[in-house]
Amino acid sequence: MHILRYIDDNLKDKTILITGGAGFIGSNLAFYFQNNHPDAKVVVLDSFRSGEKLSNGNLKSFGHFKNLIGFRGEIISGDINDKDLLLDLEVNYRFDYIFHEAAISDTTAQEQDLMIRTNVNAYKDLLDLAIKHNANMIYASSAATYGNAASPQKVGVEAPQNVYGFSKLCMDNLSREYIKKSNIGIVGLRYFNVYGPREYFKNSTASMVLQFGLQLLSGKNPRLFESSDKILRDFIYIEDVIAANIKAMNPKESGIYNVGTGKARSFQDIVDILQRELETTLSCEYIENPFIGSYQFHTEADIASTKEALGYEPKFEMEDAIKAYVNEIRRVYEQEVK
Repeated sequence: MHILRYIDDNLKDKTILITGGAGFIGSNLAFYFQNNHPDAKVVVLDSFRSGEKLSNGNLKSFGHFKNLIGFRGEIISGDINDKDLLLDLEVNYRFDYIFHEAAISDTTAQEQDLMIRTNVNAYKDLLDLAIKHNANMIYASSAATYGNAASPQKVGVEAPQNVYGFSKLCMDNLSREYIKKSNIGIVGLRYFNVYGPREYFKNSTASMVLQFGLQLLSGKNPRLFESSDKILRDFIYIEDVIAANIKAMNPKESGIYNVGTGKARSFQDIVDILQRELETTLSCEYIENPFIGSYQFHTEADIASTKEALGYEPKFEMEDAIKAYVNEIRRVYEQEVK
């Protein structure tokens, strides 16, 4: 994947910490800096995957070494809940920017204690580290903060429906308090439905773009919920997400901002575009939606403030993004699935 260079700032001799750097978005950030700012020092921190699982059967950590093959920066295996590790980072490093992507990111996780401890309390510790280092903080918030709020979703109108969304809203509220009392840049990016290279190791939580693509390549009929042409989400390609992160390094104004396309597209659109790009003609199977009542039927990011404060402008329409992604989907199928 070729990611355009989004900033011209000289990052020579700057040190960048990426937590969750072996995950989907974190690893893409790591390679962005390596490819575009080779004189910057990039430190990746990730807990990496073990056999440890949540009560729902999903892995606690999705970090995977394969996401970092070819990365030449420093890699630290560690947990952001580890106070000794954070003290080591404080004493032995001097960061200029912190990209905080690490989290318990499974929206179906039931462990409320672990979710709050990892997503909220550890984030506060990292904010304190950022202030001590005078480092700008860019962190992953989430559209899950909105729950079933009406579209277009706007910052300030939140109603989280799960503990993950609640934890991200807590992070945003904490950020607002720190913005008032600190001089560093603090930007929370509320990601909508992100898809693109290096998401495969998210397993069942990977995007439906990848999951439908792998179904089609394996010759399976794509399975969609009934009325999938009317279930609309704001799907955003990873390159636009990386662009937003880079723009957030030196924001016009600290704050919480949506990162989406500002356009809602259907799950049926995804399958139709994939079939065209993969040259398949498999019939769709429609199944009853068991999540009615707890399911978002329409998400669409209001990105007006993101454009104003960050100079952010999404570049990828879904058709263009899937076309750019299909070769990687084919590679994943051949090397990881078959």
